[in-house]
Amino acid sequence: MSIRGSLILAALGCLAALLFVGSGPAAQAVLSPNVTVIATGLNNPRGLTFGPDGNLYVAEGGTGAGGLTTTSTQCTQVPAPVGPYSGGFTARILRFAPTGGSPTVVASGLPSSSTSAALGSLTSGVAAVAFVHGQLYALTAGAGCSHGLLGTANGVLRVNGNGTTTMVANLSAFQAAHPVAHPEPDDFEPDGTWYSMVAVRGDLYAVEPNHGEVVRISPTSGSISRVVDVSASQGHIVPTSIAYRGSFFVGNLGTFPIVPGNEKILRLNPSGHLKSWVSGLTTVLGLAVDSEGRLYALESMTAAGGPGPAQLGTGMIVRIDHSGAKTTIATGLSFPTGMTIGPDGSLYVSNLGFAGAGAGQILKVTVPGASAPKGHHGDQGDNDDQGQNGHGNKGHSKGHG
Repeated sequence: MSIRGSLILAALGCLAALLFVGSGPAAQAVLSPNVTVIATGLNNPRGLTFGPDGNLYVAEGGTGAGGLTTTSTQCTQVPAPVGPYSGGFTARILRFAPTGGSPTVVASGLPSSSTSAALGSLTSGVAAVAFVHGQLYALTAGAGCSHGLLGTANGVLRVNGNGTTTMVANLSAFQAAHPVAHPEPDDFEPDGTWYSMVAVRGDLYAVEPNHGEVVRISPTSGSISRVVDVSASQGHIVPTSIAYRGSFFVGNLGTFPIVPGNEKILRLNPSGHLKSWVSGLTTVLGLAVDSEGRLYALESMTAAGGPGPAQLGTGMIVRIDHSGAKTTIATGLSFPTGMTIGPDGSLYVSNLGFAGAGAGQILKVTVPGASAPKGHHGDQGDNDDQGQNGHGNKGHSKGHG
């Protein structure tokens, strides 16, 4: 069976969670010399970004619920073998100093859900974090009745200063009311599996891989509008990651088994026009932009087949110049799931991001000659909001000092 979009969870996770953690092969993967492990012990880390306070904020998927909470008789479930899900409230947002070390918990008790045991009980929760005007927002992927959590919904949360959160946009409701042209029935997720998010000029832009779309969210009004239905022109390519450099760039995971070099990055203008920009990539799960406008792509696995033992340590980062030429920046990563660029120009990566409780890492990747986007602490070089709240704001992030 071809493993499809919602198995952005399972495809990355079952082998990592069941085969490669602890003292097993994952510990033996050889990172390239410019990669340093700066934090360990994370629970399924995903998206990450630097805040205006200069600290690194990391989304965690959490630990799920071990099958304790289900909704199999209360609403439409995700088809087997992905579903039925079980849910709990174990996802968190963590804050690290740029050097790593021990984290501070910014918010906890957020929705977290796990796939069926048949698929490894693989867990997702908070998918991404971003700042707008110094305020932290989070994108959730583990909520909703179809994920075992009745009375919850996936959406964008505002993270308050006391560690509580307030939903500003209900993405589960939006997807239910606005179906895409070509949903994939084999693994359809009613609440979506939202994956990445970026802030640009006061709005948030989020990518959902299972349905296949990019949406714009106003963090002030909570309004949601579709920028593009990726499925309408591209089919089920599983879009995952987003970056901004004048236009948006969207990377895709693809379906399984892996065919190396079969995936791409699409260029998306604000009016919703989508076109292929660069091809020859594999399982793209993260994008970042440096001070020269060059794009970095995080490839989670680059070996054919699987996922399985052959994919261990095959994750890499490539830099893509304006001409489309690719340069390998880092190798030896194991199932990385998110990437951002720091104020020092280094890349920061969530590694072993679908590998079970306590197995996740944060990596620092030194890029020779690189520097961060000017005036920017977050993911995207041309992000006006991040720039305004970047190096010019040396105070605390709102509510997170």
